[in-house]
Amino acid sequence: MKILLKIIYKTFLFVFLTVITQIGGIIYLASLIISKKWNTKLKFKTLIIFLSLYLFSTLLIVPLISQFFGREKVKHSEKIKPTNYMTVLLNRNYVRPKLNELLNKTEKELNGTNIEIHYLDANFPFINKFPLLPHLSHNDGKKIDISLIYETQNGIITNKQKSISGYGFFENPKPSEFNQIEKCLENGFFQYDFPKHLTLGEINKELVFSKKGTKKLIENILKSKDLGKLFIEPHLKSRMNLKENRIRYHGCRAVRHDDHIHIQLK
Repeated sequence: MKILLKIIYKTFLFVFLTVITQIGGIIYLASLIISKKWNTKLKFKTLIIFLSLYLFSTLLIVPLISQFFGREKVKHSEKIKPTNYMTVLLNRNYVRPKLNELLNKTEKELNGTNIEIHYLDANFPFINKFPLLPHLSHNDGKKIDISLIYETQNGIITNKQKSISGYGFFENPKPSEFNQIEKCLENGFFQYDFPKHLTLGEINKELVFSKKGTKKLIENILKSKDLGKLFIEPHLKSRMNLKENRIRYHGCRAVRHDDHIHIQLK
């Protein structure tokens, strides 16, 4: 029974690490093999080996190999940053070069403003159609999520967020606005507001959604001819008076998009 439980535990860890990082399961198996062959008594030996191998691979090896799959890390700059650095550590920050170009052009368009591009999940470094859960489509290097823009009670734009992860704090419809969220939930799409469980904690509660800042960010993203689609919740599209036909509704089978903006290449 002990052996069976150990097998189940190790299988679960392999699957879990693969699902959240893509490379974690393979690194875990390598760590088990090295730990078994390394005849040294050391507390947390396997864990130490795993963390060392994982960090070495994530920081040095994966960025080199990803190029053969047509992907590269999101390039950081003064205005392009991850909302949460766990995105980088979990290898969820890979895109096609054209998407980096789109972000770079948008950054230039935002010069003279204090608006920054804070990105969330993008794609894994390897293999098309390898799922980046819980997303349905982040599997080809062409997609990335971007945080909404917020402001202080006095209307000053800030680049702070409302949740630690960047996901799950929703800008709900006002009473006068069309409520697509309610419609999806009433029709049995229970997963639609699932990101509310992914906040990792709410922060900066004094901040409010910046209609002006978010609209300016979106308008500058839309200047790129390489942009295929941009997803945001219908009530926010209406609130910001955005008419562009590349701004689409993602459907009830996905999750709601009033906590982030989703963009993708053609």
